[in-house]
Amino acid sequence: MSLMRRYLMVITVVLIMAVAGCRSPQPIYHIRPDIDFSFYKRVAVMPLNNLSNEQSAGEIVRQVIMSELLASGLADVVVAGEVDAAIDKLGIASPATLSRDQIKHISDAMNVQALIIGSVDQFGSTGMGQVSSPEVTLTLMMADAGTGDIIWSITTTQGGANFMSRHFGARSKTMSETVLQAVREAIQTLAEY
Repeated sequence: MSLMRRYLMVITVVLIMAVAGCRSPQPIYHIRPDIDFSFYKRVAVMPLNNLSNEQSAGEIVRQVIMSELLASGLADVVVAGEVDAAIDKLGIASPATLSRDQIKHISDAMNVQALIIGSVDQFGSTGMGQVSSPEVTLTLMMADAGTGDIIWSITTTQGGANFMSRHFGARSKTMSETVLQAVREAIQTLAEY
């Protein structure tokens, strides 16, 4: 085998590994096929359950979800203060784990067609060798106000050290960019319906 062919094979393998290493895992999501999502014109984003070590992760992600829902034009979003006031007024102790009746009551109180509930499963830096990169994992669900049924759910992970940053010192995304990418990926699955 000539030196040039070997060189081309090595370059090809490196490029394939670089492309494969730059991709985040595909999100896992479910959308009820019998639902017309154009019906959901006004939604409320509930406080998210924070399973990470970052104390403010739940509220940070919640604000990004609200902003991206509005920016996408998918739905009008109830401001966080109104959501929190409705939670307090109804005496809901754990807004991250709602029963069907609680979903119906709080939805009626805010005049919404759906609630976004979920958790921030991971929010922080992950390291591989001497490289550290932000990584975010979100689990989000949409509950129908009338039935309390979950009609959409997604688990998505973004970030982490990719091939280029691990091997060539390329800049990783910031935590803000990583959160925004994870939220946009989640919302994109709704926009497709």
